[in-house]
Amino acid sequence: MSAHTFFSHEAVQPRKAVSFRVLLALYAIIPFCILLQLLDTAFWQQALRQSLPSSPNHFVLFQFLFGTPHIVASSIILLSNPEYLTFFRRKLAGMTLALAVFFGVGSLFLPYRAFYVIVAAWTVYHVLRQQQGIVRNLCRLPAWAFHLMLWISVAAGLLVYLGIFLKNSLEPPQVEWLQHAAGALSLGLVFSSLLSQRYVHDDLGRWLLWSNTLLVLSSFYLYVQQYYFLAILVPRLVHDATAYIVYVIHDYNKHGSHPKNTLYRVGKHLKLPVWLVLPLFSFGLAFVLQNYGDTLFNQLAQVWGVPGGKAVSVGLIGYLALMHYYSEAFTWKKDSPYRKYIAFTR
Repeated sequence: MSAHTFFSHEAVQPRKAVSFRVLLALYAIIPFCILLQLLDTAFWQQALRQSLPSSPNHFVLFQFLFGTPHIVASSIILLSNPEYLTFFRRKLAGMTLALAVFFGVGSLFLPYRAFYVIVAAWTVYHVLRQQQGIVRNLCRLPAWAFHLMLWISVAAGLLVYLGIFLKNSLEPPQVEWLQHAAGALSLGLVFSSLLSQRYVHDDLGRWLLWSNTLLVLSSFYLYVQQYYFLAILVPRLVHDATAYIVYVIHDYNKHGSHPKNTLYRVGKHLKLPVWLVLPLFSFGLAFVLQNYGDTLFNQLAQVWGVPGGKAVSVGLIGYLALMHYYSEAFTWKKDSPYRKYIAFTR
């Protein structure tokens, strides 16, 4: 099925639109975290830093609120709408095969750290590609400016990510190199933002452009100050909340007047507001998978006589995460059926 034939049998005018101003408001987490760090340093004798874990993933509540739920939500949108699954089936099947071959064959030759760096780079790229894409959408940046800011952001963000999550296995010279390199890239990002802002013709666009720059700069600053939790919290909250806003408005426009799949028919039967169906279901499913998935699988594995392990928490959720990183690169593009149900407004 081509994009032309898919769009031709139904014209849809989105009833709700994603507000750029609402998305901009999410970046308020940046000054909030910086203020916390300054207060902790000046008045609280760094008690906050000592009480925080090195990563938000160490908090069960944080794990429940961020990361996995929005990945599950993305998968639900794709899998619960048969026309989407049909439209993208070849790409999804091809990527599933590619991941199986890469991790299956690659595990025989590549060390664990190489896999870790590859997945980390893909994660950082996915997070920052979404945010920079929003700026490009609003500001109509030329391709060179968009790619310059994107790749400098990704390079700086990846070094910060590795500096945080590999800190216990790095030697002091390696830590110092990472910080200096991330600092140089952060400075380069400032200069690239100055070059790019001349193509932005309104205050809202400039605020969003510089907010993305500050997203990386604040994460780098908090990393250097050893507030690792806050350094990861800033981009994660902005990214995940942005994604949920887009997902919920897409589903509101698609299913609000008449449910078109089983999930929203069940939601209507339960008298749930349309905007609440996807968050409730994705958070609930993410909670079950994270907390009970391995236990349930291992119980079944004993019955079947097959090895257990972390097939759900690592295998299934890891697969969904990588497929999410891949599919989000094309499911929201202008020739995608998703775009019939999404619009943006100032």
